[in-house]
Amino acid sequence: MKALFSSSFTLGIVGGGQLGKMLLYDTRRLDIRTRVLDPAADAPSALACNEFVQGSLMDYQTVLDFGRGCDVITIEIEHVNTDALRQLKAEGKVVHPDPEALAIIQDKGIQKAFYLNNGFPTSPAQLYNSLAALQTAVADERQPLPTVWKSTRFGYDGKGVKFLNSAADLHDLPDTPCLCEQPAAMAAEIAVTAARNGQGEVRCFPACEMVFHPTANLVEEVVCPSFLSPAVLAEAEALATRLIGALGICGLLAVEFFYTTDGQLLVNEAAPRPHNSGHFTIEACYTSQYEQHLRGILNLALGDPAAHSAAVMVNLVGEAGYSGPVFYQGAEAMMALDGVYLHIYGKSQTRPFRKMGHVTVVRPQLDDARQLAAKVREQLKVISI
Repeated sequence: MKALFSSSFTLGIVGGGQLGKMLLYDTRRLDIRTRVLDPAADAPSALACNEFVQGSLMDYQTVLDFGRGCDVITIEIEHVNTDALRQLKAEGKVVHPDPEALAIIQDKGIQKAFYLNNGFPTSPAQLYNSLAALQTAVADERQPLPTVWKSTRFGYDGKGVKFLNSAADLHDLPDTPCLCEQPAAMAAEIAVTAARNGQGEVRCFPACEMVFHPTANLVEEVVCPSFLSPAVLAEAEALATRLIGALGICGLLAVEFFYTTDGQLLVNEAAPRPHNSGHFTIEACYTSQYEQHLRGILNLALGDPAAHSAAVMVNLVGEAGYSGPVFYQGAEAMMALDGVYLHIYGKSQTRPFRKMGHVTVVRPQLDDARQLAAKVREQLKVISI
């Protein structure tokens, strides 16, 4: 096997957004050579990798040609051509996550069936192959309302999810395969990120709680440690550990859970890559999720995922009513605050609710971190000039 560090070994990353950019922090530190594929010439990862290739993530030949120039291939977004990844694996390339596991996660209907067929607790759901099929089921009262509508493919950052209160809400839906999920009576939403290497070693980061924007269905804030009991958190960690093993994934698997008012943990969705809920690990844990992903996909010993501080991560998204060249109003003032870490993703254009960066607040006590995070939310705004 090639030496990984300071060598010609090349790690390929399919997708060049902010997750790829933060993964590259650690490849630079470890002197691991990287190639990145992304359709945007100004992708956040473009300047930090050793070689940048501009091209479609969904085009078979583009992904195949890209991967042939790499020793190990990973992803930073699920929306990629899995047939090309299958062919690369057949040609002897190391691909993580495994293309078959990725295909399960790419389709929320298949993902839901995997949970049900393998004994993972999850909300009941009904699949529909078209909007017309859903409309008929609602008209015939076979599909009860209210319900949570999810497009089975290509949803992200709150897109592809809608709460349907009445039949009138169906008129704005796209004609696409979908699932309708019974709404859970939630007390909290939490996430556990598990990591696994090729030897089967699994380690989990501390569970965090996610606080959502009331209308945009985007995570506003991630809080660690969670307020839930140690027994519930241990159950969530056990489920994440079992799920990453069942899928055969090396690298990360971020697992989102609903915790219901009657004390159930339900698997919502999973992502086989670094995740927004794990940004806090950069400053608050002994090993970040990004370094841990590298350790997993390169079959190295996994690092210590424990948190050494309490943390609150605040997503920086474009303010409503602003589109155009970005301006971070109040950013300089944030730099004067102890324990506040500003991450700007490098996107030149803002628009309402676009993820543009994040701030992690680290403190010995969670109450102090939450108070400072509230100040960040109040004073730091993403607008246009």
